[in-house]
Amino acid sequence: MPHHLLDTPIEYLKGVGPQRGELLKKELSIFTYSDLLYYYPFRYIDRTQFYKISSLKPELPMVQVLGRVVSKEIIGEKQKKRLVALLKDDTGLLELVWFQGIKWIDSLLQPGLVFIVFGKPSSFNGKLSMSHPELELYDPENKKPGNLALQPVYGSTEKLKQYSLDSKGIQRLTANLLQVVLSHVPETLPDYILQQYRLISKRLALQHIHFPSDVNLMHAAQQRIKFEELFFIQLKLLRNKTVLTRKYKGLIFGQVGDKFNTFYNERLPFELTGAQKRVIKEIRQDTQRGVQMNRLLQGDVGSGKTAVALMCMLLAIDNGFQACMMAPTEILAQQHYLSLEKLLGDNLATIALLTGSTPKKQRKIIHAELENGNINILIGTHALIEDTVKFNNLGLVVIDEQHRFGVEQRAKLWTKNHVPPHILVMTATPIPRTLAMTLYGDLDVSVIDELPVGRKPIKTIHLYESQRLRMFGFMREEIAKGRQVYIVYPLIKESEKLDLLHLEAGIEAISQEFPLPQYRISIVHGKLSASDKEAEMQRFARGETQIMVATTVIEVGVNVPNASVMIIENAERFGLSQLHQLRGRVGRGAEQSYCILMSGSKLSKDARIRLDTMVRTNNGFEISEIDMQLRGPGDIEGTRQSGVLDLKLADLVTDQAILQTARDCVIRIFDEDPDLSSEKNRLLWQYFNQREHGLVWNKIS
Repeated sequence: MPHHLLDTPIEYLKGVGPQRGELLKKELSIFTYSDLLYYYPFRYIDRTQFYKISSLKPELPMVQVLGRVVSKEIIGEKQKKRLVALLKDDTGLLELVWFQGIKWIDSLLQPGLVFIVFGKPSSFNGKLSMSHPELELYDPENKKPGNLALQPVYGSTEKLKQYSLDSKGIQRLTANLLQVVLSHVPETLPDYILQQYRLISKRLALQHIHFPSDVNLMHAAQQRIKFEELFFIQLKLLRNKTVLTRKYKGLIFGQVGDKFNTFYNERLPFELTGAQKRVIKEIRQDTQRGVQMNRLLQGDVGSGKTAVALMCMLLAIDNGFQACMMAPTEILAQQHYLSLEKLLGDNLATIALLTGSTPKKQRKIIHAELENGNINILIGTHALIEDTVKFNNLGLVVIDEQHRFGVEQRAKLWTKNHVPPHILVMTATPIPRTLAMTLYGDLDVSVIDELPVGRKPIKTIHLYESQRLRMFGFMREEIAKGRQVYIVYPLIKESEKLDLLHLEAGIEAISQEFPLPQYRISIVHGKLSASDKEAEMQRFARGETQIMVATTVIEVGVNVPNASVMIIENAERFGLSQLHQLRGRVGRGAEQSYCILMSGSKLSKDARIRLDTMVRTNNGFEISEIDMQLRGPGDIEGTRQSGVLDLKLADLVTDQAILQTARDCVIRIFDEDPDLSSEKNRLLWQYFNQREHGLVWNKIS
């Protein structure tokens, strides 16, 4: 297709013009013919069935009726005016009512004319009626796009409706567009794929996604478009992986040396779980192959990812390389530094911390020691990717909570050695399987799905506001046992002042229930400076305070094994993944831990599902699947910035089977033809050739 045709600005389409064109750009991000072509209907109105008036009931959904207008009248005056018309078929009468747009409807509704009327039946004063139904003059001779068996419904906005660009208006524009561009749309999938998976052509798919002749063709169009969307995502990700594997040699960690063995045999303070051993084995195999490792390590909160990362870093050091770990915040970087330093003990490896607050003098020393190879492990924030940070021989990069980092930030670490280092990406946010395949399709995935030995599952309880005294009593019992308690308030985005008032009211109630000197409280909120926050957290970590009250989410990685109770106020305001992350702040010691979800009595359906899910299961992967069903994949943390989930029609919740089929298809293609050089894959090669100059498919997912 000539590129310029689909790239034509939308205002040049018949029926648009400059004014409507500007609105389409602002309201729907439709700038070109192409944007409108791929602006799909979100549902269809089934016009294949006409209901008889006598069969209408208020509980029916939107229905269509064919009838003749027998009378009309305008009742009332000024603001209270309404237009009432009577529609008749051979079974009875239906009252049609309009409170707005009366003038225009009045001119259209002429007694004696036959109309297709579409709307929601209801009952008023014992009579069947329809408020503000859609009207279409019945013309049995003319089968125009507005009189279809299945009518597309497009998303619109109030502003667009003012310019007659409601769903019907967009439908008319799309009909105009298809007449202009459809015959020029090229095929994008090779013939053998269309035949193998019984997919219709691109042109047929676009025609029947907008104006389906029947239900079967609508389904065929949806299947084709969904497959294509998911296929090309997988093609990009897996081609990236294929290119990297063949282009770059990987560093070889050939031996398990003294440092690894000493740590494993003498310093490791706990028994590794089967899952941890399995993951270390997978990484060990990766780093022996002479191919650069790109692995995602998924593990629930407290599953022991840090210990696995440390053992892999010791493996790098045993083979003459340095390692680094990048964390998203200073608090988390410091937490990692302290816990790794404690695990390593003396003389096993030199470790340093580099963050934005590292003093200039100390920074210079770290830079020099790093460059001459005296520092084995560097922990830090994004300060690690600065050009001044030069390694002597970087062999392994560990990236924690990677969704917090931008693509370019991560890719910079890749260039810190002449042979790219091995990459281990870690996340404590469990990711649904389909999302992992889509976001991290070019990474090998390892999962730690066991809790460390001796850890007990956290018990979760949902209490209502009326049960608050029971919650206070439970807190007293746990504090009497020497335990500590977190109380977290939600961040209400609309008003920081409201947050503080909310927090202050909470603190006042807690201070009355838990008075000095018997009880001490730490308070952390967004208005505190970083140093004050840190001081409060440290007081709690040292056991000087028994209760930690916070408005902000307690930082990922804050580790206080003695804290056994997490109370989440207004729990209905939090998302599932947030609730799960917060719950993971407790349960880090050998004692039984608890999470108490406090809520009001009026809960939405989704809020109830979230709270019931938390009470029922501790499994982060099950929780992530439910979270994705409730929120949709585009709202899950990290998916927006990845740029991968630009799905117009495919849905990772409902289209898991199509995704798996598309991925399997792509894997087979690259197994047979890694360069896409065969004649049958010419279309796929052209796809990359045309687009790649404009795409940044980064070296790390």
